[in-house]
Amino acid sequence: MEVERLTVGQLQTNCYLVWEKETHQGIIIDPGDDADYLLGRLNDLKVKPELILATHGHFDHLLAVLELKLAFKIPFLLHEKDLFLAKRAVPTAKFFSGEKEALKPLVDGFLKEGQIISFGKKERLKVVETPGHSPGGVIFESRGVVFSGDTLFKQGVGRTDYSYGSQTDLLNSIKNKLFKLPDKTVVYPGHGDETTIGKEKKNF
Repeated sequence: MEVERLTVGQLQTNCYLVWEKETHQGIIIDPGDDADYLLGRLNDLKVKPELILATHGHFDHLLAVLELKLAFKIPFLLHEKDLFLAKRAVPTAKFFSGEKEALKPLVDGFLKEGQIISFGKKERLKVVETPGHSPGGVIFESRGVVFSGDTLFKQGVGRTDYSYGSQTDLLNSIKNKLFKLPDKTVVYPGHGDETTIGKEKKNF
């Protein structure tokens, strides 16, 4: 599995291009903004995306979704409990950061606990529900790696000071889901640098 991190938008969100080396077929995780930049990198890498996935519904993870959907004619999936956030992504972006007008993301299907996302010939990601930062937050886990969204960062955890956030749920998600993974698992977070599960257990 090949992974490239691209930091996009005013809030410096990590978008991940993930693909199978043999086939160059892949997925896009959290395309938060700067669609032209993402399209350019996909072209440079010759990656053929099959799906767009979101770890949660906050605007800074979604603003490039529709442009990528239209460019590649591929579906976009997120958890149903975060649909309300996706629907208000554009006005929220304007309120918080003065983001330019962006096309509202259109959701094609919903992610569920235990769902297996397949791409290429052999690559697989498992969907794991991790509510707390948002009601429908998820992580994507595969052998030796996890895309943690805004649930777990290097030396930090996600915010829960929203009306719909829950610190109790977030801590339970981290302890009972993320920290059950092997210590050597590489964590690719929604913001900031990579880390490992073992390092974050020590920081927790």
